Amino acid sequence: MIINTNIGSSTAARFLGESTNALQKSLKRLSTGSKIASIADDTAGVAVASKFSAQVARLNAAGNNVGNMISFSQTQDGYLDQVASALERLSELAMLSTDETKETGDLELYGKEFVELKGLIEGIAGKDFNGTSLFTSNNLEVAVDNTSAGAAVKVALSGANLGASAYGTAIGQSITTNAAAATALGKIQAAISTLAADRAQVGANLSRLESEKNTISILRDNLSAARSRIVDLDVAEESANFAKQQILVQSGTAMLAQANILPQSALRLIG
Repeated sequence: MIINTNIGSSTAARFLGESTNALQKSLKRLSTGSKIASIADDTAGVAVASKFSAQVARLNAAGNNVGNMISFSQTQDGYLDQVASALERLSELAMLSTDETKETGDLELYGKEFVELKGLIEGIAGKDFNGTSLFTSNNLEVAVDNTSAGAAVKVALSGANLGASAYGTAIGQSITTNAAAATALGKIQAAISTLAADRAQVGANLSRLESEKNTISILRDNLSAARSRIVDLDVAEESANFAKQQILVQSGTAMLAQANILPQSALRLIG
């Protein structure tokens, strides 16, 4: 029995310190909801989780890009629908103007509405979406992802050309005579065919964009799940660990008190 060195007290104090540290770490995990209380807990996991977080952020941005392009294409289709209605009426007016029983005054009345509807189509051709022309022969690109080297993965979308060459001068200048109306009618029918092709292209663009949007969502969800498995805490499991550490701290405190009392027994030998 010795007095100067209390081995039992030192050992109990060491175990109590370890239990206290473990309890504090468990408390931090429960309060933050994160499995990694300190980067020292899982250095590699933190690195991988950071890459996942960055990729998820990029995918969120790509989803916004695709969403804007979907709105762009929907706006295109909305205007093209108005053009379709105008072309239908133009073809009707042209057909009426081929009637040789109509007087010149009648044809002029048809011609006034014809000119206004033609102006409507030409006005729609100049519309834009946030400064970007809605109707151009140029292809548009939207970034949907990136490669490992950092280069953007883009989807090219064919444009819908609503220029004067296809819809403006191509439908004729007037229908004030039977001959001019017959000429205009043929050009209007050609414009209607062009419109059908443009609307089909816009529809194809929308279908591709919706698929890209779904693909982005799937990848983002799976990456988020992978990151979650690394950093997110299982509260049930950690609660059990917290209770365990609490008991160890309490018992360690009690045993340290007992270890400090043991040297007092030496007094009985010299008393």
